[in-house]
Amino acid sequence: MFTLTGFADEIAFDLGEQIALLTKLGIKHVEFRSAWRTKVLDLSDEQLSEAKRMLDAAGITLSSVGSDIGKIQITDSFEDHLERARDAVEVAKFFGAPYIRMFSFFIREGDDPDSHRDEVMRRTRAFVDLAEAGGITMLHENEKDIFGDIPRRVVDLVTTMDSPAYRAIVDPANYVQCGVNPRDEAYDLVRPYTDYIHIKDAKFVDNSVVPAGEGDGQVREVIRALRDDGYDGFLSIEPHLGQFDAFGGLCGPDLWTTAYDALTGILRSEGIEWA
Repeated sequence: MFTLTGFADEIAFDLGEQIALLTKLGIKHVEFRSAWRTKVLDLSDEQLSEAKRMLDAAGITLSSVGSDIGKIQITDSFEDHLERARDAVEVAKFFGAPYIRMFSFFIREGDDPDSHRDEVMRRTRAFVDLAEAGGITMLHENEKDIFGDIPRRVVDLVTTMDSPAYRAIVDPANYVQCGVNPRDEAYDLVRPYTDYIHIKDAKFVDNSVVPAGEGDGQVREVIRALRDDGYDGFLSIEPHLGQFDAFGGLCGPDLWTTAYDALTGILRSEGIEWA
């Protein structure tokens, strides 16, 4: 069974408006990245409590904390960022979220990512230690311009950490933006280490993000392969169809629904049930 979730901060800044559309679409989970123009890890204790109250009342639970952990330059100071990761674990525990989405550090243009491998692994190990102690799983998202941007380095990260508390996300659009065919060149390599899927699509020609199935992300083929593999986990809708800012790609409820319709259309045509 596939379970739908998504980045609801692309619906609206206001959490109440996010919840309203999720409820309308029958989605019972959220990848909580921001609310009220504030990143989830920067919400006050009072805001976190109010968010939990609202989500609980709507019957919506967190599939993941959509954190920005690992979204600093590999050459930036690490100590404060490690404290942010510690906070992320506590936020996940507060909401009862099983996962924290995270990254593997930006590499400056012109640098060879592999030259920073040792430092990436050292810092990532510190994150994983926190996750293991907190009973949370950190999910590495493949993203352009970070160390773990391409399949080879994603596999290196997960196998080097060698921990059930550190697993991978497959994001087809992000692979496209790195010049990688998600199904043909990435899937077989990263699938053994993958526990979570982001649903967005993109075009090779200009890296533009489009609804699932309309780009080069081989989203249908990835979903078909997941079905054949017996995947039992989350598909997280991340539309990126609007103006992106620090608090999400605010596309509004109409384009968010377009992204939902594109994904569920693929699932329906493939005979795949979802919750």
